[in-house]
Amino acid sequence: MNPSYPSNLTTEQWQLLSELIPKAKKGGRKRSVDMEAVINAILYILCAGCAWRMLPHDFPNWKTVYHYFRQWRKDGTWQQIHERLRLWVRVSQNREPSPSEAIMDSQTVETATMVSIDVGFDAGKKIKGRKRHIIVDTLGLLIVVVVTAASVSEQAGAKQALSKLNQIRERMGRLIRIWVDGGYRGQDFTHWVMDVYRWLWSVVTRSEEQKGFVVLPKRWLVERTFGWFNWCRRLSKDYEILPETTETFIYVAMIRLMLKQLA
Repeated sequence: MNPSYPSNLTTEQWQLLSELIPKAKKGGRKRSVDMEAVINAILYILCAGCAWRMLPHDFPNWKTVYHYFRQWRKDGTWQQIHERLRLWVRVSQNREPSPSEAIMDSQTVETATMVSIDVGFDAGKKIKGRKRHIIVDTLGLLIVVVVTAASVSEQAGAKQALSKLNQIRERMGRLIRIWVDGGYRGQDFTHWVMDVYRWLWSVVTRSEEQKGFVVLPKRWLVERTFGWFNWCRRLSKDYEILPETTETFIYVAMIRLMLKQLA
């Protein structure tokens, strides 16, 4: 493996991640591919933003790399790796495994020309594409991501994200409050969240007297997470045919970030 690619994992980072990589299935053909090379190839795609077929030849064959990426998307492996690393990062920073507060926001991103599934127009941002709805903890670490058409409203996207969050509720035992911006306000919706999920729904808005850029309490944490996505060219625009693939690349981006924090 060529060690010169900036996206490659360090030895320490691979040692952490290798414990979480699924073992080869018993009874089948012995795994011959170097899994570290497969992971580095996926990270190269994420950071360089190139097509799978343009993967440099010193990586494993692109079809092999894509097979593992796709298989782990379908069986939930990426989310399992992400969740384990998120717990490790929180514990390493003397935090409880479960956050007591979370922050939610959405980001509208333009889609590539060939993308047609779940694509819409965000009238507010004047962008045709998709919308990324994310929930993060107070360290800015991702908890849940849902990708929809850009035409889906904040509240409609929030319902999908909250449903996904509720599926891992047993791991979110301390979660009490979710902070959001003005796009999620509304007394009826606030009551709906509290009645259905028993989480406090706290809207943070800027005072009308404040002009220009203002850093809002709690809200800046999720904006920083969106900023982290910008370090990955594959996420600069939505190039994926399926929204689920975009979600997976976001998980992979956060896995890379957390490995950098841990090692």
